[in-house]
Amino acid sequence: MFCFDTLSTVFIFLILLGAIPNLFYSMGYLPHVERKTHYLVHYFGFVFSMIGVVISANALVFLFFWEIMSLSSWQLILTQAEDKSTIKAANFYFFMTHFGFIFLLMFFLIVTNGNLELGFKEMKSITSMFEYPTLLFFFLSLGFLSKAGVVPLHVWLPYAHPAAPSPVSALMSGVMLKVAIYGLFRFLFDVLYPWPLEWGMLILTLGSISSLVGVLYALSEHDIKALLANHSIENIGIILIGFGMGMIFDTLGLKTLSSFAFIAALFHSFNHMSFKSLLFMGAGSVLHQTGTKNIEKYGGLIKSMPVTALTFLLASISISALPPSNGFLSEWMIFQSMLSSSHIGDISLKLTIPFAVFSLAMTSGLAIACFVKAYGITFLGLHRSTNAKHAHEVNLLMKMGMILMSLVVISLMLFTPFYIGWFDKVMVSFSRGSIYQEIFPSIWNMHSLGTVGGVVSPLILLFALMGITLLLMFAYKVSNKKIRYHNTWSCGYKTSAKTQYSATGFAGPIRRFFSWLYRPEVHFEKQIMAGHESKFDASHYEVHVKPLFEQFLYKNLTKLANTISYWIYRLAHFEKTRYSAMIFNLLLVVLFSYRVFINAFSWATFLLEFIVMMISVKILIVGDKK
Repeated sequence: MFCFDTLSTVFIFLILLGAIPNLFYSMGYLPHVERKTHYLVHYFGFVFSMIGVVISANALVFLFFWEIMSLSSWQLILTQAEDKSTIKAANFYFFMTHFGFIFLLMFFLIVTNGNLELGFKEMKSITSMFEYPTLLFFFLSLGFLSKAGVVPLHVWLPYAHPAAPSPVSALMSGVMLKVAIYGLFRFLFDVLYPWPLEWGMLILTLGSISSLVGVLYALSEHDIKALLANHSIENIGIILIGFGMGMIFDTLGLKTLSSFAFIAALFHSFNHMSFKSLLFMGAGSVLHQTGTKNIEKYGGLIKSMPVTALTFLLASISISALPPSNGFLSEWMIFQSMLSSSHIGDISLKLTIPFAVFSLAMTSGLAIACFVKAYGITFLGLHRSTNAKHAHEVNLLMKMGMILMSLVVISLMLFTPFYIGWFDKVMVSFSRGSIYQEIFPSIWNMHSLGTVGGVVSPLILLFALMGITLLLMFAYKVSNKKIRYHNTWSCGYKTSAKTQYSATGFAGPIRRFFSWLYRPEVHFEKQIMAGHESKFDASHYEVHVKPLFEQFLYKNLTKLANTISYWIYRLAHFEKTRYSAMIFNLLLVVLFSYRVFINAFSWATFLLEFIVMMISVKILIVGDKK
């Protein structure tokens, strides 16, 4: 019923690292919650269900805890359901999570032959006899990647995370998305191994697209929680890039490089859990002190909220992958795994992997720009609203939660060899050789394992930066320079909050360059003076970005479903003869499909059955043209 192997233990540790600091933050956040009992019941149910998922040893227990995890998180989003947008976001999340659950259920029904109490290891023998393993991979990917928020199944994240209470946003983004990554690890290795090259290429491509799309949408956001939600899409994409490279190397027989890439994916899963949880905590603190999620209404908070500002800065450095942060180390490993593929001659990989390298490089640069915007507009400069001017630091418990999560971020940087050693044991449990000594021949240097691999020294970089900083501070003190305070020079204009860089203006050049993705709607509202326009009057400028996938994929699918349902309704109520004929033909399709899946595929029988179906449709449904 339950399993406590190395993989489960690692992910239990990840959940606890994310949940314990979050618990302190939640207790401090609790006075802001009206439905306290509702919140606490579903909060603890959410945490325990995630642990239940990663220790499950059969399909029935796994699906039970998976559903509890989905329902409890759905109810947590509805904790503060004062407006319709929160209810809409919760319903959207409910639909998407059960969309994935359907595919997981179909996967388990096939690999267990209907016996859901079958253990994971025992499923492999059934899977090896199944004629269409790619169909199982398709079901598995849709089930887990819809929960992880991979493009194009990502659309629920920018709605659900901003609507949820801030501690819940931190748990969902930091921890719950990694439970889906656990599912991929568990079932690809235990049930579907070995896999063909195309599966790894698909995961790599989806990860590359997700990382790039996520960071581009984050740059255009003014809602701080929606911005962080889009960065979750980006970082899940980065994890999948490492995961996809591990699958590709394994298929090609490069076991050492495969283990290196999988370890990089696990390492980035831990890193994303830490810095994204911390960022959502910081965003929640700012939200409650200012009363708004709009970045344009912040500014100057570093003076009134120093703990929040410092912890948010630490997480911003890490998510931007600046050396020597933990985010830099895991992204460096993923880069090195891709660069180690230069000797592979497969033409399809020579197209796929360079695209992934380009996407990750672009993502890293844009992430830095995004967090320069997020941190600078939020904490630096002048106050942009009255609420920001009167904001103050959050209570002790919320500060303790942020400080504890900061220690998790720092530990992942300082104790990287310990974490890498643990992830190496995960790969050893999957019958791989240990590569820890090759990565860390000494505690000071971290080595890539490729033929053109590099070396990075995180501790030396850290101590060098600390030493240079202390040296500059000492030089400043002994130089005895006088400090002169003066108003900021602004080309002769009076400096005010309105003359500062805005989040909209900062992202303007990137938004114009990627206008094909953003499809922005620009609105100008001019203030008329005395009933007449003047070239000196004030104007209000707003940009609203259209979510491309939601507008062109999901809305069109909704229209198609409505059209089909209306057609069926008319058929059922007004053309009952054709309706009966349509049901008869659907039964034929089911019977023919069942025969194809059970027996070996044959083009001759397929063509014969297709012709029979077309004749039946023509005679019974289409009929004679009048």
